[in-house]
Amino acid sequence: MRLWNKTQEKLFFINSLKASSPGQLFYRDENGNFLAYWPKCYKGLKSTLQSRNSLIGKFTESWVKELFNSVIDDEKLFVVNQARIPSLGITSSSPADIVIATEDKKVLKASEVKVIFEVKMSIVWNWQYDVETHNVFEIGDFRTHQGKPSFTRSDSILKAIGKCIDIRVSNLKSSKISLIVIGNAPLSNGFCKKADYLKSAGIIQGFWSLNPFPLNHGNTRKTTSKGGFVRFNDSDELKNNLNQLFNQDLNFFSGMENLEDLGRYIEISNMKNDYEEKGLEFLNLLKRS
Repeated sequence: MRLWNKTQEKLFFINSLKASSPGQLFYRDENGNFLAYWPKCYKGLKSTLQSRNSLIGKFTESWVKELFNSVIDDEKLFVVNQARIPSLGITSSSPADIVIATEDKKVLKASEVKVIFEVKMSIVWNWQYDVETHNVFEIGDFRTHQGKPSFTRSDSILKAIGKCIDIRVSNLKSSKISLIVIGNAPLSNGFCKKADYLKSAGIIQGFWSLNPFPLNHGNTRKTTSKGGFVRFNDSDELKNNLNQLFNQDLNFFSGMENLEDLGRYIEISNMKNDYEEKGLEFLNLLKRS
């Protein structure tokens, strides 16, 4: 299955127009044209369009679920959307967009969850709808319009970070679960260092863009220096990164301790027989502190 591209966006509009009016999916300029975004050069009256958000949210969530199902070979792993994990505070009021778990059910225990994905995808290109022909056609990439799609939108990124931090600090049971934010546009320059820091600190394991070619001409950032942001070129690359998550026994840890206590924890842990036992003992001492 191919990663995100123009075809998927056009399909979204075509499918959505079967049940929604053009006014719910497009802005209408002063000349009567229906546009996905206001062009950069547009100076006329503007309106705010909110009705499309929930529609594209459901579409992209379903698409991500289908994509992950196509790249995961392990028959013991399941892709679940709108999952609830009560022990982590993930309830029906704010469910997890996509979860990879060892059980195929909507309500999960933390121990059954391998990865939680927060999906922040949107319409990237600009599109126009022709009322007479009912045709939808692309009129420019995100450099040509005034919209802020996916990872280029700061409030969307901050909301995703906030939700991931809330999950991470909700319960010690979250310490072995990977958290990934999924998008389909380049990460804003101002957030690159923050993405790397969040990954290095173990809070979020990455911001992943599933759109290989978001520009009509030219290229975009492939990755940040520490891999906090990654743009995948194809489904094989995505599959390899997912497998790395599944195969790693990750453990999140954090704390504010004085040097004397840290030194004591290290000394106690060092009495264990091997590296794995030493690491486990150190984590247990931090949790009990």
